[in-house]
Amino acid sequence: MTIQWKSPLFREAAKVSAPSFFGMGAWGIVVGIAMIKAGLSVPQALGMTLIVFAGSAQLAALPLIVSQAPIWVIFVTALIVNLRFLIMSALIAPRFAHLPWPKRTALGFLTGDLTVALFMQRFPDMWQTPSEAEEQTTFLHGLLAPTWLIWQIGSILGIFVGNQVPLHWGLGFAGSLAILCLVLPMVQNRAALAGVLVASVVALLAHDLPYQIGLLLAVLFGMASAKWAEEHAEPEVISDSRNTIAANSHKPEENHE
Repeated sequence: MTIQWKSPLFREAAKVSAPSFFGMGAWGIVVGIAMIKAGLSVPQALGMTLIVFAGSAQLAALPLIVSQAPIWVIFVTALIVNLRFLIMSALIAPRFAHLPWPKRTALGFLTGDLTVALFMQRFPDMWQTPSEAEEQTTFLHGLLAPTWLIWQIGSILGIFVGNQVPLHWGLGFAGSLAILCLVLPMVQNRAALAGVLVASVVALLAHDLPYQIGLLLAVLFGMASAKWAEEHAEPEVISDSRNTIAANSHKPEENHE
């Protein structure tokens, strides 16, 4: 499968997917550690992450592997977890039906949730000419190559550091790291910051409540705080924006005759 690394479309796709790299790498670390803590050897864990390349399916299969469930149960579980890819494939498969089946197989293996969303956002319509088909293929390559690489780096790192993690820590610390990597890039204004801070404090204070009610309270208080901050913390910005919109709506049209 030829990849045009220097193509502007390839670079554009890599740039578009870049914001997800931190979260993807962190989740890869979590899955890598989980495989080691589940009892897989390093070669087995490496084989699983390279062959399966599906974090959710890997995490679903690990408890079954530990409990020595029948192999068919493990495969069926992974299949059910990944059924969502059938819908995603239906969205983009017609774009690449002209390619030989080995290339289609490779593209399907490497395509993930975020890849489909970013691709459909960039190319919502079916290509009409061979040149447009080539452009869409190149863009997809630009989405797939870096995301696959980042996932493998994170997962392999997790595999090799898994034995260094104290057993009593479990996966809590890695999960927290992954969540932080996902959340922090999203804190781009005061409202988001207020929501994160309030939710964090509430989660800590309500940690001992039964049935994980503390998490629900943290979400509710965090959302309410972010909403309040958005409406009241920056009134001058909102007011200026509304005044600008109003002024533009009443601006007389220029006569170009």
